[in-house]
Amino acid sequence: MSTARTLSLWDSLDDLSRAHFKRRPLPSQVDVIVVGAGIAGLTTALMLREQGREVLIVDRAGFGDGESLRTTAHLASALDDRYYHLQRWHGRDGARVAAQSHAAAIDWIEQFCHSSQDCDFVRVPGLLFAHDGDASRLRDEAQAARDAGLDARLWPEGLADWPRLGPVLEFSNQARVDMGRLMRALAERALARGVGCLHANVSDVEGGSPATVVLDDGGRLEARAVVVATHTPFHERVVMHTKQAAYRTYVVAAECARGELPDALVWDDADPYHYVRWVADRDAADRGWAIVGGEDHKTGQDADPTAYVRLQEWARMKFPALERFTHAWSGQIMEPSDGLAYIGADPGGADNVYLVTGDSGNGVTHGVIAGLILSELVQDRGHPWAAVYDPGRKPVKAGATWVRENANVAAQYTDWVAGGDVVAVDDIALGEGAIVRRGLQRVAVYRSGDGALHSFSARCPHLGCAVRWSPQEKSWDCPCHGSRFDAFTGEVLNGPAQQPLTPVEPGAGNEPSS
Repeated sequence: MSTARTLSLWDSLDDLSRAHFKRRPLPSQVDVIVVGAGIAGLTTALMLREQGREVLIVDRAGFGDGESLRTTAHLASALDDRYYHLQRWHGRDGARVAAQSHAAAIDWIEQFCHSSQDCDFVRVPGLLFAHDGDASRLRDEAQAARDAGLDARLWPEGLADWPRLGPVLEFSNQARVDMGRLMRALAERALARGVGCLHANVSDVEGGSPATVVLDDGGRLEARAVVVATHTPFHERVVMHTKQAAYRTYVVAAECARGELPDALVWDDADPYHYVRWVADRDAADRGWAIVGGEDHKTGQDADPTAYVRLQEWARMKFPALERFTHAWSGQIMEPSDGLAYIGADPGGADNVYLVTGDSGNGVTHGVIAGLILSELVQDRGHPWAAVYDPGRKPVKAGATWVRENANVAAQYTDWVAGGDVVAVDDIALGEGAIVRRGLQRVAVYRSGDGALHSFSARCPHLGCAVRWSPQEKSWDCPCHGSRFDAFTGEVLNGPAQQPLTPVEPGAGNEPSS
């Protein structure tokens, strides 16, 4: 089974990125700078440009190279945080805004795909089923979803064609799309409209009039407004990171014939939950893949190399006709305390700086919602959804979740007084990493396939938590706020950290620090 960013049928955007992301020269004047070239950054940039703004996208890699091309592209207004929770956290009006905004995002994507190119957009139902056969939770969700304006029908005895699912709550007007094709179409239209692209690593954003983007090579860019669309904000060291948590999520793909699973978005209400959808093969009308995801856990915590195996077992239990599994990959999701993304003005008070984060597993629709809201706010216009998505909101009614997540973060700092994973570096197998205690230091040591050691201080540059080894991803992951680092180089793979791990000599382990 191949570990891959996405299925091979999804387009790569590397050619567009190489052609259009230029390193220099820096523009002399910019109206709006968008930091990040994923779904949120691209839609925001495109909408602003189509309203006459001069827009520059700045990204260190290229179109979709972060999390956007790792998504399984479930387009849902039936949110998996449950509407009975959203009702309690945001009130009935807030839950209705959540349903309306995600439905509007799906409509926007549908219209864009029809006016642009074939992105394999298809309207499908959503099927939520009880993982243990207990339909009572589905009844609660059915009522809350209807209160929010969704078309939801409960099948307490299940669906005749798919009896293994048990009781099912069916939602109409959900959708699926080929994310690679959608991202390519968005990028091509943005480029055709005159959106500029700069290949650079942003180290900081400063509010003001104008706002300033600081590059890691010392360059500075000024703009009337800056939008930080980097999945998790790097310029806010504390404020946003107390209100959301990073989770690692896993995906496998199995070959199958059409009809071996529903052409629908299917997910259960377990914790961690599981989901599946069909992806058609363009070259064979009766063939395709089952995309199976879930087994989420907090980044840097509860690492278990069997996550992919458990997904395969779950999929075969529900859909026994699935064939061989061909692909596997993972992604990172940011879970807000109260279920909805943070989209709007910077909550730290940085003037003319805006952000989007907290995708909550609905990154495609949340990304489009970000474009719809921010393209108005940046131009000093209001938006009817802005209050619900305000990054400055306090998760008062979701206080228990907030307390639990932040207590979890605080507990991770005890790693600094714990022992190492191994006594000495000689105990580290080829292709694996481990933390080695060296006096008061914790050293992150990776042994590559040729036996060479790659060693770094275990201190995460963001807020000083100690990183841990991820056996699935072969990376160093921070259990506090989700930063991830390359095993060979220590370079940042995921923020909010902006600086790499500090290289150190490997030593032998358990010797006094110098």
